[in-house]
Amino acid sequence: MRIGPHTLRNNLFVAPMAGVTDRPFRNLCRRYGAGLAVSEMVTSRRELWHSAKTRRRLDHTGEAQPIAVQIAGADPQQMADAARFNVDHGARIIDINMGCPAKKVCNTLAGSSLLRDEALVGRILEAVVKAVEVPVTLKYRTGWDPQHRNAVEVARIAEEAGAQMLTLHGRTRACGFSGSAEHDTIRAVKRATRLPVIANGDIGTAEEARRVLDYTGADGVMIGRAAQGRPWLFREIETFLATGEKSPAPSFVEMHEVLVQHLNELYALHGRDSGVRVARKHIHWTTKGLPGWTEFRQEINGLDACEQQLAAVDRFFEKLAQGERRLCTEEELPA
Repeated sequence: MRIGPHTLRNNLFVAPMAGVTDRPFRNLCRRYGAGLAVSEMVTSRRELWHSAKTRRRLDHTGEAQPIAVQIAGADPQQMADAARFNVDHGARIIDINMGCPAKKVCNTLAGSSLLRDEALVGRILEAVVKAVEVPVTLKYRTGWDPQHRNAVEVARIAEEAGAQMLTLHGRTRACGFSGSAEHDTIRAVKRATRLPVIANGDIGTAEEARRVLDYTGADGVMIGRAAQGRPWLFREIETFLATGEKSPAPSFVEMHEVLVQHLNELYALHGRDSGVRVARKHIHWTTKGLPGWTEFRQEINGLDACEQQLAAVDRFFEKLAQGERRLCTEEELPA
């Protein structure tokens, strides 16, 4: 799949998620097969560009190309300036956020609240496309609420403005993340535009990815919450789409190695104190549902040092691996 001059490994995308898709998470998902991972959104407010949070989000050290950065805001000129600023800091694809349903974003008339003003949508897209020479993409929702779905109209505006790809979440802003994503609107958008369309929403398995692609005709899928703690989901989907076969689930040994590497990268990016706090959710997501998970979660919540976290993770997975080996031994015993 191509976006402008960039040829991607495949048509599997990591959704930009605030507080989740930092550089370590993006790198992890790409190692497991994601074709592109879009950054957490970067504000268009110039006065915040040099905050600690934004500086971390602008740190693309060692990140695989092409680097895609999402920007958020409601003023066309500020968005154009933000696009240039991020290109100067390594971005090779600029994604515009018109999908975030969070109140603190919508209250500033940014994110999915922009869908109520199609003229402003057009002005923002035109300003950003003119400001940079890299491809500009748009992530948005099906509308403001179920009574006002205007995704097809917005797709036409984006195509006319010069956007090069659309990612559509199958919910309105009013839906938030509740209920089920609907894919009829994604299908309608794909039929109404020449642009590549990426389907997003409620895709958590390889089989679901296949069904959504077949039904909507979309050019790719974007995975968000389902990849939290499950970066190997991209390997599973890539294998299934290519062969129709399911790839084996990761072993406890593989999960352990991946999680430890991820934690060390989080500590390095966020610092020891903040890194421990950020790491907790990733540990919970990765180990959720495994034997002993409830007690382990309580233990992790009480640890405040990197070394303590790593030691606890080692003990947890070593116990799981021992149980796995005992099970194999029992199965191999003669009848």
